[in-house]
Amino acid sequence: MAKRELALDPVIKRLDRFYAVLIDDIGYVQQSREEMEVLFTFLAQRYERRSVMITSNLVFSQWDKIFKDPMTTAAAIDRIVHHAMILEFTGPSIRNEDAKKRTRGPSDGTPDVKETTTT
Repeated sequence: MAKRELALDPVIKRLDRFYAVLIDDIGYVQQSREEMEVLFTFLAQRYERRSVMITSNLVFSQWDKIFKDPMTTAAAIDRIVHHAMILEFTGPSIRNEDAKKRTRGPSDGTPDVKETTTT
């Protein structure tokens, strides 16, 4: 919407006030190519200046579903993982486990966490 209204720069500048921005469940809902271009522009402008935290159920090899073309996908991933700390969670979904606890009581399984740091 910001790009269509030619208001992208002011919106990005407004978000630049925040040291970190969280993008939750990227790829969960499919967006248009134009919306993904806005996301790429946002990521590129924050690159090496401010922090972005992203959660996704998609592995990087599936991010072409998000950015719609291989070159933009590769460029976005490159900017995201450079200087990144990547936390990969394996095991049962925490949200699913919480929902089950509400209906039947606590579970004994906890997800494993693997940390990867890139430089």
